[in-house]
Amino acid sequence: MASAAAPRRDASPTPAQAAPQRADLAAWLAVAAGTLGAFMATLDISIVNSALPTIQGEIGASGTEGAWVATAYLVAEIVIIPMSAWLTRLLGLRTFLLIAATLFTIFSVLCGTADTLPQMIVGRIGQGFTGGAMIPTAQTIIAQRLPREQQPIGISAFGMTAILGPVLGPLVGGWLTENISWHYAFFINLPICAILVVLLLVGLKHEKAQLHLIGEADWLGILGLALGLGGLTVFLEEGQREQWFSSELIRYMAAISVLGFALLMAGQFLARRPIIKLRLLLDRQFGSVALMGMVVGVVLYGTSYAIPQFLAAIADYNALQSGKVVLLSGIPSFFMMAIVPILLRHVDVRIAVGAGLLIMGTSALLDSTLTIDAVGADFVESQLLRGVGQILAMLFLSQAAVRSVPPVEAGDASGLFNSARNLGGSFALAGISVIQDQRSWFHSRRIEETLNANSVMVQDYINGTAQSLGGRSTALRALGQQIQGQALVMTYNDIFWIMGVGTLAVLPLVLFLRPLPKGAPPAATH
Repeated sequence: MASAAAPRRDASPTPAQAAPQRADLAAWLAVAAGTLGAFMATLDISIVNSALPTIQGEIGASGTEGAWVATAYLVAEIVIIPMSAWLTRLLGLRTFLLIAATLFTIFSVLCGTADTLPQMIVGRIGQGFTGGAMIPTAQTIIAQRLPREQQPIGISAFGMTAILGPVLGPLVGGWLTENISWHYAFFINLPICAILVVLLLVGLKHEKAQLHLIGEADWLGILGLALGLGGLTVFLEEGQREQWFSSELIRYMAAISVLGFALLMAGQFLARRPIIKLRLLLDRQFGSVALMGMVVGVVLYGTSYAIPQFLAAIADYNALQSGKVVLLSGIPSFFMMAIVPILLRHVDVRIAVGAGLLIMGTSALLDSTLTIDAVGADFVESQLLRGVGQILAMLFLSQAAVRSVPPVEAGDASGLFNSARNLGGSFALAGISVIQDQRSWFHSRRIEETLNANSVMVQDYINGTAQSLGGRSTALRALGQQIQGQALVMTYNDIFWIMGVGTLAVLPLVLFLRPLPKGAPPAATH
């Protein structure tokens, strides 16, 4: 009996006893290529933010027109991300990524050599289309090339790029602008793309194209998504300057947007596989996740855009100084990434998302009490809090998105969630432009109404300023500049207040979330 119970030395190991499978060098090179491509794409979302005042001056764009440089990239990403899975099947993963990397290089050169706003916008749209394609495919590489035991390593590396890319962008762009030229914020992509192409050729095998899949595409949905989002973005960005529906352009954009979304809806019923499965939004949990993801996008992209603009206009910061302030939010995110797998296993998703949204909302409200004397140091506390909040909210929401639908629809859910997040960012940038125009004018008029020309205090101030500046007309101009400066500070306070209150308003939606499965590894998201 004893001998029978003893294990045989020559017995082959059972699957449970077998050593875990390990990825080879080619697989890790492929993962490195995917992560590098995703990092470059997320970096370029915000690399122009701190350099935008300089870029605007050189290409002849106003402050509100300059928002197009950031918005164009985000809108193009929203269109391409849901198409990436189909394009991967159509062309093969390596061929698709090689095309995307090559075109991204070309469009980066176009942006770097731009001397007009239209050329810059075309280049940024091209960057968004090709860069956005490299974000979801990074997760495809992790899922296909790494064994299950090693996938959390790849997922953590990708998660770090998704978090750090947008916050490192302003710093990198600012340093290049101040030390070399803003053009190199785009030219820096050339050597990165060269390395990426080499890694793709070595790490991925060629796959035969399946061109017959062209007929299976949701062309109505693709066209509708492009027209709908494009028309809506122009409508929001240009509406205030064009006096809304009194402008023929705005009326055309409204009609194009309505037509586009109608085509998108038609594709939901007519296409075999819609580009975006909007019916997923009817699920109570996923709909809540998508809405909260959109709000996270508003705060994430809105603050990384608004803070450099504020510091440049009010504190006279250069691009590098502004980039350092934006980078602060990446510090807690960087350190927290190491404990993300532990948090996912032991912290309830409702608590994590609720805490993340509460912290992000509070951080935005902290920035709603700025003064004309505010400098970068006034953003330290809010930026550090924002870094903690965004890692809790975004990573847990991305997991909740794919866990709230059947496994066969996890890819569609992940794409829709990330499109919602980018859509929130696009709305934030467009909304900031509108608010700047409206509230700056409003606050200027309110301040002027408090200054009575016959007031003894006003007259004494003008006379004293005239003596120090050398004339009454100069004193009046200085007073006007002070009014504009105070009005601009109040406008940015309004922007941060709206972002803070909006974040807190969706906080009750966490009650619709269901706990993540216990013991399950992190789901692949993008």
